[in-house]
Amino acid sequence: MELQVLIEEPVVVAAAVLILGVAVGYLVGKLNKELLTAAGLGEAVEGTPFERSAQSLGTSTVELVARVSSWFIYGIAVLTAIHIAQILDTDDFWIRLTQFVPRLFVAVIVLIGGLIVADKAELVVGERLRSVKLPEVSLIPQVVKYSILYVAVVIALGQVGVNVTALLILLAVYAAGIIVVGTVAFRHFLVSSAVGIYLLLNQPYGIGDEIRIGDQVGIVQEVDLFVTKIESDAEEYVVPNRKVFEDGMARVRD
Repeated sequence: MELQVLIEEPVVVAAAVLILGVAVGYLVGKLNKELLTAAGLGEAVEGTPFERSAQSLGTSTVELVARVSSWFIYGIAVLTAIHIAQILDTDDFWIRLTQFVPRLFVAVIVLIGGLIVADKAELVVGERLRSVKLPEVSLIPQVVKYSILYVAVVIALGQVGVNVTALLILLAVYAAGIIVVGTVAFRHFLVSSAVGIYLLLNQPYGIGDEIRIGDQVGIVQEVDLFVTKIESDAEEYVVPNRKVFEDGMARVRD
C-alpha cells in the first residue's frame, strides 16, 4: 500500500517522465544522425562556411541538427515534469509555453537550414560563374546568400510570434531594388548572356575556327553562355560575348 502511494506521488512521476524523456531524446538524436548521414547531408554541406564553423567547434552540421531534435525532446520532458510535479501552478503559463516551444524548435531548424542552404547556394553560384570575367559577377553569389538568409530570418521570426509585416515590406522593397540595380549594374552581363544564347543556338563559329572579334584574332577554344575564349601565339583571350555584337565578328580564312 505504501509503495503504491509512493509511485503515485507527483514528484516520482515527474522524475520518471524526465528520465524517459532524456532516454528518448538521446535515442532520437542518434537515429536522426544516422538518417541524416545516410541521406548525404554531410556530403551536401561539405566545404560550406557553416560546416567549417561547426568543425572548428568540434562538431558537424549533421550532429548539430541531430542535437536540436534531442534538445527539443529534453525540453518537452522538462516542461512536462515541471507541470506534473506542480512546481508551476499556472495553467495559462503552461499552455502558452507548450505552444511556444514547438514554434521555437521550427524557428531554430529554419535558421540552421537557411544558413546551410545560403552557404551552399553561394558556393554553387560562385562555381558556375567562375569563368565569367566580369567584375559585377562577383557580387551575385553574396546577393544570393544574403537573400536566402533574410528569408530564413523572416520565417523564423514569424514562427516565434514576431510581427514581420515591416520585414516583408522591406523584403519587397529589397527585391524591387535588386531588380532595378541589377538591371543597371549587370546590363553587360545580361547582354553577354543573351548573345551567348544566340551563339550557342546558331553557332556562327565553333571550336577550332580562327576568328577576329574587334582587334583580337585567334582560334576558338571554348564558347559558353557568357564568354568566348580564343587563343593566339600562346596567349588566351577571354572575350565577353557582348563584344561579338558590339565590335563584330569575322572568320579568318587561309
